[in-house]
This record gives sequence, C-alpha cells and structure tokens, in this order.
Amino acid sequence: MYFVRSPKIFDFFYPDLIWRIQSAEKKLYLTFDDGPDNSVTPELLKILHQLNAKATFFCVGKKVKKLPGLVEQITEAGHSIGNHSNNHLKGRKVQTVSYLQDIKICNNLLDTKLFRPPYGSIKLNQIKQLKDQYKIYMWTVLPGDFDHKVSKEKCLFRSIKYTKSGTIIVYHDNVKAKEKVLYTVPKYIEHFQKLGYTFEAL
Repeated sequence: MYFVRSPKIFDFFYPDLIWRIQSAEKKLYLTFDDGPDNSVTPELLKILHQLNAKATFFCVGKKVKKLPGLVEQITEAGHSIGNHSNNHLKGRKVQTVSYLQDIKICNNLLDTKLFRPPYGSIKLNQIKQLKDQYKIYMWTVLPGDFDHKVSKEKCLFRSIKYTKSGTIIVYHDNVKAKEKVLYTVPKYIEHFQKLGYTFEAL
C-alpha cells in the first residue's frame, strides 16, 4: 500500500523532510528514482530537452558506477542529481551505521546535497544525522509507475489529478517502469505547460 498523494499531516510529523515546495508560483518538480538506466534515462533526457523541462534524478550508487557517463549527461543538460543510496537500502530495515555508510559511498560518486530515502523508508535517528548534510526530499505525488496493477493511463490520470503548484512528483527511470514513465511524462509535462506551469530542478 502507498499514498498516491502524501497527506499534509506528514509535514507535521516529519518537519525535516521536504514533501512539497511552498510557492504561489506555477512551478512543478519532476523527480526520477532508481536510475540511471541505459534503456530509460537517455529517452527521458530527450523528452525533457524537447519540452524544455528540468528535473532531478535521484541515482543509485552501484548503477552510477556502471554508467558514469549518464550522470554526466544529466548534469550537462541542466538537471539536478540526488543521492538515492548506494545499494537502494530500506532505512527502517538496516542499522543506522550501515545506512549512513551506504549513503556516504554513493555521495563519494555524486557529491550532492540532495537525498531521497529509497522506498521513502527512513528512521527518525537517521533523519537527525542526515538533515544537516542533505536536503531530504520525499514527494507530494507517487502515481505508481512501479506498480504492475496500475496501467499507463491510470498513472497519467493520477499524475494530473493530484498535482498543484509546488508538487514534487516521483517517477522511476528503470526497466520496471519504462513503459509507463515514457508514456506518462511527456503527456504530463505538456498538460501543465499549457496551463502555464514550468518544470524546475530541485
């Protein structure tokens, strides 16, 4: 089970995590987790370039090691890079010392101040130890491109339905999400650009 739109009460219980960007301006924040991936990330970069949209890619360290050139392509295109741990660990399932070390290994590759916990799974003591070094980004909308029960049409519907100014939306640039993310993202961007929104990197 997961929340398609993160309840605002999360802001109260987890004040050190960023769930949305508070702004009256028409700005939206595309983010991509779990990459980079040779079969998905380049296609997304083409889409973003064609539609003049910026995004943030939260990368997994062990994948970065295999595809360092893709990270360079992402940054050269003006997008942001975030840390998504080295081994895509669930924070609540591992010892904090191991979790922090895994994040450090990833950051030795990326050198970023942005972090997103894989699966959104993180303990309070882990937040406490990370918050001064990183901006910890969660998300406002999780449309479910990773969910085999969700069609690409439903993924797009959810994306549009729950978006408003300041939304941080998360997709995945991995093989599992490929069909849905490549279908949804251009349509999502075009829909909101017609309404006067811009897409910014975090």
